[in-house]
Amino acid sequence: METPYFIRFFLIISIAFFIFGCSTSTAYRITNLRSSSVINTPVHNSSHHLTDTPLHPLDPLTVPEINKIRSILSAFEPFLSSFPSINTLSLDEPDKSQVLGWKPGEQLPPRRASVESVLDGQTHLLTVDLDLGVVTRHVVSIGSGYPMLTTEDQTTALEVLYSDLEFNKSILARGVDFNDLVCGSSSPGWYGADEEGKRIVKVQCFSGQNTPNYYMRPIEGLTATVDVDKREVVKITDTGRDIPIPKETNTDYLYSTRSQFPDVDPETNPMSMEQPKGPSFTIENGHIVKWANWVFHIRPDIRAGMIISQAMIRAENGEYRSVMYKGFASEVFVPYMDPDEAWYFKTYMDAGEYGLGATAMALLELNDCPRYSYYMDGVFASADGRPFIRPNMICIFERYAGDIGWRHSEIPVMGFDIRESRPKVTLVARMVASVGNYDYIFDWEFQTDGVIRIKVGLSGMLLVKGTPYENIYNISNIEDMTGTLVSENVIGVVHDHHISYHLDMDIDGPNNSFAEVNLVKEETSLGQSPRKSYLKAKRKVAKTENDAKIKLKLYDPSEFHVFNPTRRSRLGNPTGYMIIPGGTAASLLDHDDPPQIRAAVTNNQIWVTPHNKSEVWAGGLLTSQSKGEDTLAVWSARDREIENKDIVLWYTLGFHHIPCQEDFPVMPTVSSSFELKPVNFFDRNPILNAKPTFQEDLPRCFAASS
Repeated sequence: METPYFIRFFLIISIAFFIFGCSTSTAYRITNLRSSSVINTPVHNSSHHLTDTPLHPLDPLTVPEINKIRSILSAFEPFLSSFPSINTLSLDEPDKSQVLGWKPGEQLPPRRASVESVLDGQTHLLTVDLDLGVVTRHVVSIGSGYPMLTTEDQTTALEVLYSDLEFNKSILARGVDFNDLVCGSSSPGWYGADEEGKRIVKVQCFSGQNTPNYYMRPIEGLTATVDVDKREVVKITDTGRDIPIPKETNTDYLYSTRSQFPDVDPETNPMSMEQPKGPSFTIENGHIVKWANWVFHIRPDIRAGMIISQAMIRAENGEYRSVMYKGFASEVFVPYMDPDEAWYFKTYMDAGEYGLGATAMALLELNDCPRYSYYMDGVFASADGRPFIRPNMICIFERYAGDIGWRHSEIPVMGFDIRESRPKVTLVARMVASVGNYDYIFDWEFQTDGVIRIKVGLSGMLLVKGTPYENIYNISNIEDMTGTLVSENVIGVVHDHHISYHLDMDIDGPNNSFAEVNLVKEETSLGQSPRKSYLKAKRKVAKTENDAKIKLKLYDPSEFHVFNPTRRSRLGNPTGYMIIPGGTAASLLDHDDPPQIRAAVTNNQIWVTPHNKSEVWAGGLLTSQSKGEDTLAVWSARDREIENKDIVLWYTLGFHHIPCQEDFPVMPTVSSSFELKPVNFFDRNPILNAKPTFQEDLPRCFAASS
């Protein structure tokens, strides 16, 4: 018998009141799929590492400067009636020529801030002059794309959703207790005109019942699209009610509740590198690092995370020579390979959409960073323009992993009894961005032989898909799966990670060139040699940007040099550095696929562009919901001249990740790297005079008696 209309109406109203009561009395747990909420330290608790006065042109904005910027913006006429959301506030660097011309002790170039803000759905781009106390540039963006999402944007989306009747009915239908509900918002990418003209986020949810690892318990198929400016739900799709929520079994990874498998724990004794005389590096004025034969400037950045500037190395004559003006991670592209309604949009641009510095967490002493590390805090602005401190977001330390710097031994039969070896000690600057489920470990490692090794490690949680299947024997067509069954009812979806670096190389000065040095097979002539073939290095100097677009090929080996054509070594070779790729992966997506258009930087592993202060972010200045109109690929299509110019080298390292059971419930770290290595930069081995280590140099340590 059909239920009378008034009874059905009464039931709906009753459910609504019940849900409203839950939403007002229950503390929903809020997370973010790509940008977990973090605790910001109040300014009054700032550490001794911070200073109120910038001492270098590239020093980050200080707490007083951020407060002054907020006051200037509050008095700015367009913002008098309503203060905008501050999405990004960072140092507007002086022109490169000003920085290079500045000497310690001189007055700093004018201090300016770059601000990206949103008001009434419009993006405002501003430059604030701190010395003049005024806004000197104000542009309302008319192109596609928005600034980074703020924590407030993400929280707004969740608040809107929690008050939505349709959403709450879906949660009730899934049998999830509201006390166990964990929801997170994520960027939507760009997939057509329906999403234009509004800032939207996608919201998906998990069950946190009996586990801290809610990522392994997705509520599959439930996706909400929320307009964060209008504070309204645009769309809800609920297609997975027949998919069970995976159980919490074996998902807990906390040490306090550790190990369901004590018999296979890889127990080792604690260890550390001891430095009886303390570390060898010094930090001057808060941001200048001096170690061995290196000196460089380092600063936290809300988008790039960590920026290395003015890296110089001391030559044989004591002169400090320029190697790199500025280097940083410009973009992180993470596309998931599943076309379903709840998954197709997961093609994240982590730096431009969330900020690597904004998602950086305080590092854990002795585990993230060894003893004797120096910790550096980040000072950023929240959405209301007030400063906050991200404590201990960068650490700097020396590393000795038992590696060898150089060595040689001679067999005594020739009359030489030689055994010479030097330990390889390096300096590391490290930051970790916890972008939702993934943790990215960013290292810049400086070596005494002039090499800079840039490394990225990936750990954290898989982003998993719920499935009705508990083992592969239940699956009728395993070829239809978009990933690996990593636990019961849990699929680890295949995905990529591409990390693109901006490397403004200044080898002995700003004007450099780029050369591809190909190894080419040569055939021997008849009677020339018993050999049939040999390899020869052929050098080709790039004239324009198109000449320097490189796709790496295993069977077309090359070296890639940035060199100074006007600076020569003792033997007449141009001084330079080469980039040495490590293990990497190319994007295999179609070039006209919407996410690949936005992340076209991954079409090549190497690009070279002329230095341009406005061409910094590989995915464009305004990345969130952009169409890819302002990217490295667009700039480089102009095919500008790059020979003997101030040039920027771009390099992208990548990972194809086909998940496996060992990635559950938390991933062991996987990593890849590349190196910047001197080529004819020094006249001889720069660490020839490195000192060996002797027993008397170190303390004698013994295990305590039981």
